[in-house]
Amino acid sequence: MPKPDIIASKNFPFLRFFLLLIAGIIFQWYLKINLTAIIIFTCSILFLLFAFYFLPLSKKFVFAKIRGVLFLLLFFSVGMFVTWQQNIHNNIKWYGKIYKPADEILVTIREPLVEKPNSYKALANITAIYKNRVWVASTGNVLLYLKKESNLPSLKYGSQIVFNKQLQPIQNSGNPAALNYNRYCLFQNITAQVFISAKDYVILPSKNKNIFQQSLFSIRDWALNVLKQNIHSPKELGIAEALLIGYRNDLDKDLVQAYSNTGVVHIIAISGLHIGVIYSALLLFFSLLKPSKFKRWIEPVTILCIIWIFTLIAGAAPSVLRATVMFTFILFGRFLGKNGNIYNTLAASAFVLLVSNPFYLWDVGFQLSYAAVLSIVIFFKPVNNLLYFRNKFLRWIWQLSAVSISAQVFTLPLVIYHFHQLPLLFLVSNLLAVPLSGIILFEELLLFCFSWWHAAAVTIGWLTESCVKWMNQFIEYINKISFSVWDGLHISILQLIVILLIISLLSLWIFSRNTKNFVLALSCTVVFFILRDADIIHHRQQQKIIVYNVPKLSAVDFIAGNTVHFAGDSVALKDAFLKNFNLKPARIKNRVYQTKDIILPYVNNFILNINSSKILILDEPFVSRTLTQKIVVNILILSKKIKQSPAELSDLFKCDFIVADSSVPIWQSAKWKKEFEQLHLRFFSVAQQGAFTLKL
Repeated sequence: MPKPDIIASKNFPFLRFFLLLIAGIIFQWYLKINLTAIIIFTCSILFLLFAFYFLPLSKKFVFAKIRGVLFLLLFFSVGMFVTWQQNIHNNIKWYGKIYKPADEILVTIREPLVEKPNSYKALANITAIYKNRVWVASTGNVLLYLKKESNLPSLKYGSQIVFNKQLQPIQNSGNPAALNYNRYCLFQNITAQVFISAKDYVILPSKNKNIFQQSLFSIRDWALNVLKQNIHSPKELGIAEALLIGYRNDLDKDLVQAYSNTGVVHIIAISGLHIGVIYSALLLFFSLLKPSKFKRWIEPVTILCIIWIFTLIAGAAPSVLRATVMFTFILFGRFLGKNGNIYNTLAASAFVLLVSNPFYLWDVGFQLSYAAVLSIVIFFKPVNNLLYFRNKFLRWIWQLSAVSISAQVFTLPLVIYHFHQLPLLFLVSNLLAVPLSGIILFEELLLFCFSWWHAAAVTIGWLTESCVKWMNQFIEYINKISFSVWDGLHISILQLIVILLIISLLSLWIFSRNTKNFVLALSCTVVFFILRDADIIHHRQQQKIIVYNVPKLSAVDFIAGNTVHFAGDSVALKDAFLKNFNLKPARIKNRVYQTKDIILPYVNNFILNINSSKILILDEPFVSRTLTQKIVVNILILSKKIKQSPAELSDLFKCDFIVADSSVPIWQSAKWKKEFEQLHLRFFSVAQQGAFTLKL
């Protein structure tokens, strides 16, 4: 069997540039190399490359490989530089370099306000800080939370306000394996948050708007209004908004979980699927026109404008950006009369995206998008050729199945790593959901085209709502099947790399029949199982306590091997969102396999003896008494119900750690901390410092 194009790396040189760029991004992010060192490194490479041209011809041939390595290292340095430059902390105008808690701040609202249960949320950019009676130009994004009051805030995109409320750093929950929210915000240049009410800020008469951005927000608001006027069911409306323009604020949480469990969440996470549908529709439209010089120019320009406007309206999510950039490269290739190499196109589009924002590398959507497209490109033909049907309908069904199957090859390891679950019925759910979502997308586009005609808009809106309802009911039915999802899976980043290496080596072996690749794949498989078994054995012997950071609630896990016992507020277990967001990631990481929660009864104010450690959870009011001898405990956990002062607790207990759980307000934790420090006692505030974890 001849080797396919994927074996010959010379056919897509951008892949090497792309890999070196990634290496430079990772190197810079984790090692934090300063700018001077990056410049010296880059100049040294350029000097050596320049000196290479003065070598005799014979020496140039001898050192040709070294020259190639130096050239690739330039892309490594590009990765370091763009990462350094993108980090807001390195910006000389970043507000954090001059800001003090008492300073007045001028901010500009960068997006329309989003309503939350108890507040309004908006992204704002710090424009200037008042220092020494002078406004100093600054930059940096902050999250504004405006208190819900009798009147709606008269703040819109472009509004400017001044306040001197102290900015609060964005903190992680600290719960094991939970989302690194601080890093997530930093990647968007958001480094602080502030909670303000109407009395805390002054609205300036001036506006700071970008006309183009304002137009995009206006178009988005118009699109949302059209959908809300013609689709009346809240669940169906949320899916329709997410499917078309990526607006997710109205999504039903349980329905989103169902889409995730069945492996079709990409439908509502606006992605290349949407761009592909629009791109294909536009190509079909222009194919109806007669060939001409005018068409040759207007076709690519029109398609590019439409897909880029759609991308910007959708929030420029990395998944849709990837598709838009890739189709842009393809369009340029068509315009120039060249088809190009799809692997080179993928690598080039990813390269462009990462140079523009290297932090896309950590975006799950970015990773899954490229993994899916690469899988389809490599494996669709081999999978599709496994079966052949003479019937056109059956052949179309199999082709759709082949696309879904091939897309999973590289994406499934990433899904397991990020989401700790494996959708087992993804093939069944995709067979109906993918084509139906395409129909819904066209219906929504028709709805916008005929929104001015009331009768047509009502009819199309009813059809759209019905189709979305059928799709939701189908997904919910599949989700209720007991074996629809394999949950609770865990692999480390090292295991993920090994799995991807195994898949790559097996793919090379299948296409090239090179025995060396098969042997290497087997060796990597052995390494994977060694890593997995070592991790399993380690967690079977674990003994630990975790006091979770669940806002305003008490939640404590006592883990022994693969079993966990829970103590605290039952709401943390009954509320699916709270449990999945706070407790579940830690339990999966610690390989707790039990199917039902074991709740410890009546443990409050009782001393627990666990593995020679004494733990006391004070969660009920008690009457203080004078003791001849202090009660000895290793860990004392306090809740907001405790009325005793730190001095009184010190007289009653002798302990190694005093922990205030997340039910204790931050102001009270701060007060307790000062008092416990004066008593020379170790105090830990979960609300302030994140989850408390201790091996027993």
